[in-house]
Amino acid sequence: MHIVLYKPDIPQNTAAIIRLSACLNLSVHIIEPCGFNLSDKRFKRVVMDYMGLSRISRYNDYETFLEKHKKSRIILMTTKAKQLYHDFKFKKNDMLLFGRESSGVPENLHKTIKNKVKIPMNKKTRSLNIGMSVAIIASEALRQNNLL
Repeated sequence: MHIVLYKPDIPQNTAAIIRLSACLNLSVHIIEPCGFNLSDKRFKRVVMDYMGLSRISRYNDYETFLEKHKKSRIILMTTKAKQLYHDFKFKKNDMLLFGRESSGVPENLHKTIKNKVKIPMNKKTRSLNIGMSVAIIASEALRQNNLL
């Protein structure tokens, strides 16, 4: 299972996701540019010693990521999706794409990605923290594929 972060901009969130990924045996793919440096104190404080236990790949841009994974199924996590995550059938090697904390993914990416899912939420709220979203979606995808 693969977690893909599109231009993340909050170091603590990315660090928590990397830590989660190490614990759940997930690969993390970071599409640049990040809104911070991986040597940032806030990042290091949360990631602790889990960097060495993680499988992290970095890409200069989305096109480079796509070229490397053109045969992979990409699932976009978005509040704009119609399909709920627990009704979606995840596959073992899915690339679970999470947008930027501040702005999600650009509209042109939305249009090109076929599979989109969301986490149901209270109508009065905008979104969950990305780390929480990754944990919820990854846990369901792992459960469905008997990978937990």
